Amino acid sequence: MSEYKNKKLEQIPKLPGVYIMRDGIGNIVYIGKAKSLRDRLSSYFNADIDSKAASIITAMRKIDYILCTSEREALIIERQLINKIKPYFNSMCKDDKSYPYIKFSVSEDFPRLTFTRKKIEDGALYFGPYPQLFYIKKLVRWLIKFFKICPCKLNFTQGNLPEEKKVKSCVYYHTEMCYAPCMGKMTSKEYKSKIEDVELFLNGKFKKLEEEWQSRMLNLSGDMRYEEAKEIRDRLYALQNMSERVMVSEISQDEINESVQRADSINELKNVLRLKNSPAVIEGFDNSNIQGANAVASMVRFHNGIADKKNYRRFKIKTVEGADDFATMQEVVFRRYSSLIRKNEKLPDLILIDGGKGQLGAAMTALEELQANIPIISLAKKNEEIFFPTKDKALVLSKHSEALKLLQSIRDESHRFAITYHRHLRRKEIFPK
Repeated sequence: MSEYKNKKLEQIPKLPGVYIMRDGIGNIVYIGKAKSLRDRLSSYFNADIDSKAASIITAMRKIDYILCTSEREALIIERQLINKIKPYFNSMCKDDKSYPYIKFSVSEDFPRLTFTRKKIEDGALYFGPYPQLFYIKKLVRWLIKFFKICPCKLNFTQGNLPEEKKVKSCVYYHTEMCYAPCMGKMTSKEYKSKIEDVELFLNGKFKKLEEEWQSRMLNLSGDMRYEEAKEIRDRLYALQNMSERVMVSEISQDEINESVQRADSINELKNVLRLKNSPAVIEGFDNSNIQGANAVASMVRFHNGIADKKNYRRFKIKTVEGADDFATMQEVVFRRYSSLIRKNEKLPDLILIDGGKGQLGAAMTALEELQANIPIISLAKKNEEIFFPTKDKALVLSKHSEALKLLQSIRDESHRFAITYHRHLRRKEIFPK
């Protein structure tokens, strides 16, 4: 174990994630989550000899890990994997506590929202699991009040309403916090139409919900139904200010394998490039032009080995005339990182340039002008050579290398994105509106 500790632990990133411990034949014996994978795993090797951690380490021979964007995401994925795989030491070391779900009883005449720790086949919709009981309770209370969902525990159907004397003094009815279907004030169909947006909300369809409410509010105002329009307006305000929007999806075995593979490729890349930190965020650049016409460039961003498309950027070249790949690369790299520095935004862990020493040198000129200390390399397609700013000799990795495959995927994506933008501009030039 000391050999494993000395050689392997320093390679594990200080990033949020889920760690998967396996025995000698590959069986998963324990799953855990951490805000910092390296710090958490290091604590196992310093544990008291009689502790649970020491027992786990005795059985463990290999550690895989899944990188996550936050501790909360790690916590959710950990719970899903434990429930799916049920590792031996998790069963021993954990109690039966599970994270709650929101239950929407859509099969009932008058659906309600509750929270539960058990997901069963009863015709209801389940959302979650969610890691924080305090917040999930708060969310359920808010939704019940907001959509005027029946908050009581009375058991009734449309054809079997409770006796009037049991409900006529209901505080929820008199304060208009409920539509009072128990008093026959509303049919099941009418009630369900009032709360149909609950499912959209719980599925995270906020944009669609906002668009529908905007349209509904305008129609109601046009019909001079101002009180109903005001209710929709209040819904919009509340939706726009909701901070608790945690949605979770099930993780499949294939996704687990892919996540572990991505983590391995990032770890290998850190080692082969001798980087100080794990390259969790990588940005890749490429240029595109035909004989200097419509010169453009692209930048793609990968986070934990996954394309982060909302942070892609494309550039029309402003300062370069004609086909000059080097000057074009210098311009776009300068524009990208001068912008991040000016806005005080986080810089990437690694920059990947599509090309050889010339393109890399041009990009380095831009970084030096900005005094930006960001690790940078280039990948030349012909022989898949990796070039470094301070080394004359290129690095050539095995074609089976996971690190090389990651770099190739980023390089190819930046090329695709640049070509797509260039073709778009060409079409606009040939077929102007």
